[in-house]
Amino acid sequence: MKIYQVGGAVRDKLLGHPSKDKDWVVVGATPDMLLELGYTPVGRDFPVFLHPTTREEYALARTERKTEAGYTGFSVYAAPDVTLESDLQRRDLTINAMAKDDDGQLIDPFNGLADLQAGILRHVSPAFVEDPVRILRVARFAARFDFNVAEETLDLMSKMVENGEVDALVAERVWQETVKALVEPQPQKFFELLRHCGALARIFPEIDNLFGVPQLLKPHPEIDTGVHVMLSLQQARRKTNDSQVLFAVLTHDLGKGTTPPDEWPYHSNYEEHGIELVETLCQRYRVPSQHRFLAILVARYHEHCHHIAELTPEILLNALESLDAFRRPQRFEQFLLASEADSRGRDGFSEQPYPQADMFRQAFEIAHQVKVFAIQADGFHGAEIKEELRRRRIQALAPYFPKAL
Repeated sequence: MKIYQVGGAVRDKLLGHPSKDKDWVVVGATPDMLLELGYTPVGRDFPVFLHPTTREEYALARTERKTEAGYTGFSVYAAPDVTLESDLQRRDLTINAMAKDDDGQLIDPFNGLADLQAGILRHVSPAFVEDPVRILRVARFAARFDFNVAEETLDLMSKMVENGEVDALVAERVWQETVKALVEPQPQKFFELLRHCGALARIFPEIDNLFGVPQLLKPHPEIDTGVHVMLSLQQARRKTNDSQVLFAVLTHDLGKGTTPPDEWPYHSNYEEHGIELVETLCQRYRVPSQHRFLAILVARYHEHCHHIAELTPEILLNALESLDAFRRPQRFEQFLLASEADSRGRDGFSEQPYPQADMFRQAFEIAHQVKVFAIQADGFHGAEIKEELRRRRIQALAPYFPKAL
């Protein structure tokens, strides 16, 4: 029996990056042998065990054979005669198909180190096409490492889309890979690569529809909406790794994909159509409610933030109430961050000021100064309290927004 460290831990160590997960492959063993050594079985589809002390995962060396469509359609063979190279050959990319033995010696049968040094994502074998999740994983690694994809691998990804293999992806796995990609250093590359191989139109048609749609906004009206959203996503990632904010930025302009540009002014209802598309996307991939709530708020109110100086005190207060800023100030800050990323995404990586966010914060603080207990102390009761609270908050806001009067 021999044990090898494999996969991401080997790759990340060669890159000098920290690695959370440490995976091991056991060659020449049976399940009974590991059970006798105190390992705990956890694998449902193939033999995986937890180490009795470290609780790290140890998998028996195995091979896989495609039996039906989808990423679960495999038969697994795990036995003592499966070699390390055979186990590594079933992996997706050469940079993930390396191992190290007890002496720290690198085993690299598919030249993963050379690809790692060259910054290339390359499939290990033609079996790559058998698992559609690999399309998402390659795109996510591009977002993480900013690597290029080998032409032959990109060709395979495109063929998988053409053959309909990508349509077998299940909702949970799409969301799992997407939310991981959003917090990678270059999240826009995930979506750009999916678009390059044709998968974006099949997985996220709402986002794919944004490309080729003119943005028509200063200072760069020639930038289309899809490019703008990618630039906004970059801007947001520079400020935060909050996946809720990043998802909201990704989906804030969906309405423009199917709405004529002459219907885009902030007072129109293209945002409402965008919200419908956000709801559809979230339902399709079972997006968590907190991500969905923030995405809807940003889609509906980001133009309010951009044009805050033009809002009446009443509309401004309506927006604060709809954003639930008084009860959820943290989500209000998430909204402001997403709106700022949208504004800066219109001009690449410039650091132009965005005073609208501070103006919105000021409006919140002014309105928040008006307290319910003071209204109660003045003798108001029941429904009168809410009405008087709104009246006083609007009155408090009015002097600070003279352009809106």
